[in-house]
Amino acid sequence: MAENASYFEIPKTCKAGCVIDEGPNFRVEVQDVPVPEPGPDQVLLRLNATGICYSDLHYMLNDLGFGPMSQFGVRSAGHEGAGVVVKVGSNVTTWKVGDRGGVKPCWNCCMNCALCWDGQHETYCEKGLQTGFQVAGTYQQYILSPANYTTRIPDGVDDFYAGPIMCSGSTIYRSLMESRLKAGDWAVFPGAGGGVGHMGVQLAKAIGLRVIGVDGGDEKRELCVRLGCDAFVDFTKVNDVAAEVMKITGHGAQGVFVTAGNAAAYASAPGMLGVGGKLMCIGLPPAGSCIVGAHPAEFVLKNLHVIGTKVGSMKDTDAAMDFAARGLLKPIYEKFPLKDLPAAVDKLRAGKVAGRCVVDFNS
Repeated sequence: MAENASYFEIPKTCKAGCVIDEGPNFRVEVQDVPVPEPGPDQVLLRLNATGICYSDLHYMLNDLGFGPMSQFGVRSAGHEGAGVVVKVGSNVTTWKVGDRGGVKPCWNCCMNCALCWDGQHETYCEKGLQTGFQVAGTYQQYILSPANYTTRIPDGVDDFYAGPIMCSGSTIYRSLMESRLKAGDWAVFPGAGGGVGHMGVQLAKAIGLRVIGVDGGDEKRELCVRLGCDAFVDFTKVNDVAAEVMKITGHGAQGVFVTAGNAAAYASAPGMLGVGGKLMCIGLPPAGSCIVGAHPAEFVLKNLHVIGTKVGSMKDTDAAMDFAARGLLKPIYEKFPLKDLPAAVDKLRAGKVAGRCVVDFNS
């Protein structure tokens, strides 16, 4: 039986953004849902903030080919939650009421296989569960989290930073590490002004890379320049983005980090790379909508590498949090009150977000 919280009054119900008519015509409504009871090895978190990620939209659109979230009885998407522990299960000794914690895209994994043991790939565990798809997500204020897979939030990192870092920050950190780029190399970020891309720009600069941001519009340009991009290419004003990148770099970039989940970004990426370049696949397009585009000869003649990276591990998340604690990673976000969560989702779906949308559960 779970211990009673000493410092928090836990309600019977809480607010949650629930998907209605999942599929291409989905909408989100804020509804009352029951507050769950933690099992012996779980904690109950009261979230203060959640980021809104485009993967949430994919789950609600049901366009990735994974089947609907409703097959698991899940109605609330979201996987970027930050808050406080308000109740702990009877077996939990590593967390106490009042500790700050967060929930990531991977909700849990088996912790008993080679992937879970290597410190990098537990998010690929066959028994892993995805937050906001197979279990209730962070659009719900009170949610459960396995005690052994909940992320601690360090002092100096507020919840509105910590929420987006749970997914966007740790995901792009993992991709940067797997690219093995070194200081002075050129890194290109299609989608640089988006939720994942703008954190990639900051982390890339922090480790000494030269950065080219690719995105559309003056707002995205201003953001990318402010975050330290060495150059910016506006795809709405340049006919050939790859040619422009080649002009800037001389012989092509060492890495292209495709954070934008669309066909155009993946089609142009190989042409931006120099010999031995790494094409890092991060953004998820709808199923069947595109491929990584280039004739095989381009891959052969330029010795190109194509690497897909999923969300960050526990270790990656802690590392990204450390960058934030040192002031080197500052998520850019627009804050929405809980009642406007549906509007925030719609704004992201319309492609009108620079940085991240973050929902404040307490406003």
